[in-house]
Amino acid sequence: MGDMVTSWGALVRWFRPVVDPTTWRRFAYLLSTFPLGQFWFIISVTLLSLGFGMLVIIVGVPILAGLVLLWRAGATMERSLADALGDTEIAVPYRPAPGNGAIKTARAYLSDPATVRDALWLFLLFPLGIVWFTYLAVVWSASLGMAVAPLWYWTDNVRIGLWEVDSIPGAAVASLIGIALLPVAARVTRAAGDLHGRLAAGILGPTRARALEGEVRTLEERSQKTVDVAEMERRRIERDLHDGAQQRLVALAMELGRAKAKFDEDPDGARRLIDDAHGNAKLALEELRDLARGIHPAVLADRGLDPALSALAARSPIPVQIDFRLDRRPPMSVESAAYFVVSEALANAGKHSLASIVAVTVEEVDNYVVVEVMDDGVGGAIATGSGLSGLADRVEAMGGRLAVLSPPGGPSLVRAEIPCG
Repeated sequence: MGDMVTSWGALVRWFRPVVDPTTWRRFAYLLSTFPLGQFWFIISVTLLSLGFGMLVIIVGVPILAGLVLLWRAGATMERSLADALGDTEIAVPYRPAPGNGAIKTARAYLSDPATVRDALWLFLLFPLGIVWFTYLAVVWSASLGMAVAPLWYWTDNVRIGLWEVDSIPGAAVASLIGIALLPVAARVTRAAGDLHGRLAAGILGPTRARALEGEVRTLEERSQKTVDVAEMERRRIERDLHDGAQQRLVALAMELGRAKAKFDEDPDGARRLIDDAHGNAKLALEELRDLARGIHPAVLADRGLDPALSALAARSPIPVQIDFRLDRRPPMSVESAAYFVVSEALANAGKHSLASIVAVTVEEVDNYVVVEVMDDGVGGAIATGSGLSGLADRVEAMGGRLAVLSPPGGPSLVRAEIPCG
């Protein structure tokens, strides 16, 4: 019985590519190269001939410029096809356009090496389309033709190679062979689709130098955002110190000075002033504690993210449900970013949402710590011009993403994806 189950499982695995949607996406991807290759070859040759032939009367210039735009549009469509059908994501390789005049833009397009590679790929589509069409026709017609041999074996002079199929037993054998070859056709189709996608990525994608430029630009942007976040934090700390604890400490010093002056003449008045000073000292300590918690809460450093979020939930005016699914403790910087995402989201919900409950979810997905804070309030929250904007900068500086979905009427969702290595 066990051997039968094992054999059946192996048979299912062998035939699975035939019904797998990936196979037929690759099939469509390869088949599309045939008509598209013909289209782009005819368009390119026609417009190139017209453009260069009419350069002497200037009319050829806009024709060639239009052809360049068509090449870019065609290459963009090819990248979309590679992503949708070939499961190959191809980054956009173009240099940033100057955007200060049609002539400069056209010159930037023509001088961009990616434009030449766009044209190269669109020209290559024609011979590649012929190759892939022939390849698919041979592979699938052979397997499918043999699989349905019982339907046509009775026709005269039908041969498969040197084998003449002219009887029911011969047709049955051919059908079994054809059915067995269908998974082979599916597998070679997927392999060919992957190869075509890699060719497209190699030509239509950014060069190594261009990719390095993009990485450098990304790192520069992250570095600038890190500086901006640090500067924003510094200003917040200065403002909180000046408006809160500093004023309390100034009042404390003045009350102690007045108490000292009255100590001999009016002991009761001095005692009252000392009591007031004691109250101001406690308030100053509480404000300093809140300020320290805003910089980096002690419970987060000592016990981790889960207890720190529980402490946030306990202080929230709205009931909070926490679903914490991390199996390991992430780096301190990731914990800090996640903590402040939840803290700011809960603060906003408490001030503006009119929500009755907030749900917080923390989990790890593909080496990202994903934090979601959802409330059932009135919605309408925006990420710009609020504390969420600073959070977005903090998360993006770490290479993550922060999204705010808050349609009018609610619910509101704050989602942060923070890389944790």
